[in-house]
Order: sequence, then C-alpha cells, then structure tokens
Amino acid sequence: MVTQSKITLAGPTGQLEGMLHLPDSEPVAIAVVAHPLPTMGGTMDNKIVTTLCKTFAELGFATLRFNFRGVGASCGEFDSGNGEVEDLLAVVQHARDAFGHLPLILSGFSFGGYVAARAAEHIQPQPNKLVLIAPAVVRFAMPPVAHNSLVIHGEQDEVIPLSDALDWARPQHLPLVVFPEAGHFFHGRLQQLKQIVLREFNGCRL
Repeated sequence: MVTQSKITLAGPTGQLEGMLHLPDSEPVAIAVVAHPLPTMGGTMDNKIVTTLCKTFAELGFATLRFNFRGVGASCGEFDSGNGEVEDLLAVVQHARDAFGHLPLILSGFSFGGYVAARAAEHIQPQPNKLVLIAPAVVRFAMPPVAHNSLVIHGEQDEVIPLSDALDWARPQHLPLVVFPEAGHFFHGRLQQLKQIVLREFNGCRL
C-alpha cells in the first residue's frame, strides 16, 4: 500500500508545494520527479509525473513530486529553467534531510527532464540514476547525462521530435527506449511506461 501526503517545503523563493509518496515498508531509495513546462500548463499532477511517482513508490522508494515556482501554491515566478533547477535541488536536500543519504533517483518529463539533467550536475554525491521521459532536448540546452540513464521517447513525439532526441543522444552513445507510435504525452501507453521503469529497477543494485 502506497500512501500520499501533501507537503510544504522551503524553496529558494519561498514555499514549494509538494506531494510525498511513501511505500509501506522502510524506503530503500529516494526519487524526485519534476513536471513539464509551467508556461504550457505543466504541474505536478501531470499523468506521466503521477505514474512515475506511483511506480517508484511501488519499488520501495520515498518519492516526491512538487510544483515549480509560480505553479499552484509554490511561490515565485517561472525562470526558464535556472530557478527551477534551484527548486529541484531544494527538494532533493529536503528529501535527504528527511530520509538520509539513500540512493537517489532524479526523474522528469519533458521540461522536467531538462531540469533533472541540469540539477544532476550540481548534486554530490551524484544521483544513482536519471529517468527521463521525452526530455526537452531542443527547446533548452540539455546537458549530457550519465551512461546508465533511462531515457524514454515516443516515435511520433509532436513536441520533441525523436530525431532531435537521437541527435542529442548520439554523441553520448546513449541508448533510448523508443515507444512505437507514441506521442509526447504517451496517451494510452502509461501502463507500458510503468512496466519499462519497473523492469529497469527490479533486481538492480542502486
């Protein structure tokens, strides 16, 4: 049984609104999930974000999703990714203060994937794994990521074309998991998305 509870934590520009998903046993890892672009209606209640959170909690991870600055009850204004990286770092610190230095998974969808990848460069020790769903590789200056990152993209992504994701991944020799016929929002494919993430972590040492 996974439990959910609303949380409020201190962010760089004031309070951040979040949701904590807890497994029914002692957490074995921490997962933090970042939502898509706020200026296009992205929030922590996005279906891909909530699917990831439920999946991570089922795996036994203490999982946090949150609203970036200026979204919902979170203070501040949209900052094109720079401030949002600071928000994510504050959430990671909050999680580590609450649960100790368990293995850390950073995850994000679209803009949230870009923010997670940037935040990973500033975290010590480094996150144990990145899970990025349709990361916004063209709209923002997406950095390279660790070779063990799980990156999932839709073949027919209408927002971030698969060709652009491949152009970003190719110099890194980074594999992508491609969902045939899936668009940016993975309509009708969320259960399949969940199974891919479960399979990635089941039996995996973090």
